[in-house]
Amino acid sequence: MTQYRPKNWRPGRAASDRVRKIVFDVLIDVAQNDSYANLLLPKALKRGNFQKQDAAYATNLCYGTLRLQGRWDAIIATCTNGRKLTDIDIPVLVLLRMGAHQLLEFKTPAHAAIYETVTLARNELGSGASGFINAVLRRVSERTITQWRDHVRDISGGNYGSVQFLATWFSHPEWIVRALVNALKANGRSTKDIVSVLKADNIPAPVALVARDLKISDLQTDIEKGSMRHEPGKLMPQSLLLTNGDPARIFAVKDKLAGVQDEGSQLVAKIFTTAAVENEDKKWLDLCAGPGGKSATIAAIATQRSAHLYANELHSHRLDLVSQAVQPWSEIISLRTGDGRDIGIEEPESYDRILVDVPCTGIGALRRRPEARWRKNPSDAIDLQQLQIELLESAWNALKPGGVLVYSTCSPYLPETHEVIKQFLAEHPAAKLLDAPKIANSVAKIKFTSPTKMLQLWPDLHHSDAMFAAVIKK
Repeated sequence: MTQYRPKNWRPGRAASDRVRKIVFDVLIDVAQNDSYANLLLPKALKRGNFQKQDAAYATNLCYGTLRLQGRWDAIIATCTNGRKLTDIDIPVLVLLRMGAHQLLEFKTPAHAAIYETVTLARNELGSGASGFINAVLRRVSERTITQWRDHVRDISGGNYGSVQFLATWFSHPEWIVRALVNALKANGRSTKDIVSVLKADNIPAPVALVARDLKISDLQTDIEKGSMRHEPGKLMPQSLLLTNGDPARIFAVKDKLAGVQDEGSQLVAKIFTTAAVENEDKKWLDLCAGPGGKSATIAAIATQRSAHLYANELHSHRLDLVSQAVQPWSEIISLRTGDGRDIGIEEPESYDRILVDVPCTGIGALRRRPEARWRKNPSDAIDLQQLQIELLESAWNALKPGGVLVYSTCSPYLPETHEVIKQFLAEHPAAKLLDAPKIANSVAKIKFTSPTKMLQLWPDLHHSDAMFAAVIKK
């Protein structure tokens, strides 16, 4: 990898590896300023004009270190001679995590991983910090990843199936592990599948494309013209997975005729447009439309059905994103800035279809933002649940008799999914829960079953975000 001499370089001092330095800077920003790595790193790599191989290495090291932070912290804590992690300065801890990731996940030879990390520490933090980092990483390197797994098991109560071990080894907060276990059980899966789900959360999500207003074969041709590679979607017939290349270079994406959209999100949009209604079916509403992926997919179908889509968003900057996403279908779309909780009062019984894609904890999309899992708390769902219920209530009031609404979240957390729907149905005798998996079966490439008539997707089974959908008819 390319080397450079930093401003504080002196004869006799080795230069920091440029790729690792970029990763270090991004991780420090994430740790100290609550920044998002997926926003910072691409910009940093572009400024640095890195070659593809170096950029790929930086991406894997940065995102991987963040995803497995909980595992590395547990291992590092046993190698500090009793020094608590909370007493270690953030820059030092960041370098220790980076070093552990290289040693145990990348399996970089110990001499290389330790040398590069210590050199970076010496140049950025000084000789005292570099000496400490050298000693800790040498202890980390003394065991294999399998030996460390067994050690983490031992310090977690000696049980591979305990929540403490699963949370530590698969690097999730304990509350999220419990939430996922409960969701598996409630949705008819074995709780033993938790390992599969946690593993899937630690695998980067593929770039999924949806062909909105063009044939899938035309999208394939477009991708191949750009010397990029693809494979069929796992879930949706109008989806392709980009295995190589930048989606921004695809002409159909530039023209908004195709877009980047998770396959689970594509399925929710398709369920919304497929569920049967008993009226003229001409007036549709996306209640929480930002940033516009579902709106764009729905708009392409609305055009074919001579329907009009109303897209509502509370925040004007997010509505700007919706406007950009739906540009090819602007003639059949009306944009609205406002609180979705008001629409039921302002426009009672006005819409044939309503999508209520509510704000949620987002723990179903942990593959996408590697630092997100460390910023969420179970208490987040308390205020969100109230908001979700109020949005659902507003949508119900705005729905015409005979119409359908789809309630969706990017979360399998039961307080945001089953509990909201059960409470709503108990309070509204006129509400009928339709069979969402059955509707999904009519549009997806695979078949779904559910003991609840509600649809829950999983990253390990469906290669998508853990989207939830319930379809309610008035």
